[in-house]
Amino acid sequence: MSEVFGRARAFAVVDVEDGEIKDVDVLENPALSYEHGAGPIVVKMVVDSGVNVVVGAELGPGASALLEQHNIVHIIVKPGIKVRQAVRKALDEIKK
Repeated sequence: MSEVFGRARAFAVVDVEDGEIKDVDVLENPALSYEHGAGPIVVKMVVDSGVNVVVGAELGPGASALLEQHNIVHIIVKPGIKVRQAVRKALDEIKK
């Protein structure tokens, strides 16, 4: 996991069914080289990909607001955590 949402090199889009990982796609960050405004561009990519939960560390206020507008849940995890661990944490949070 990257420390900053909009600055991640890539995003794992994980398809979970009945609590089990069924598929994983890796999407490159289209705004990685942008000096400013990467968060909203990444949110658009996430929305276009049909994501309904984002798992990550820090989100800027713009990205947070946009995720909320699209009813996408943000679950906070520590930077550096492995994707599989982050997915498990998200599944545990959603069950609550």
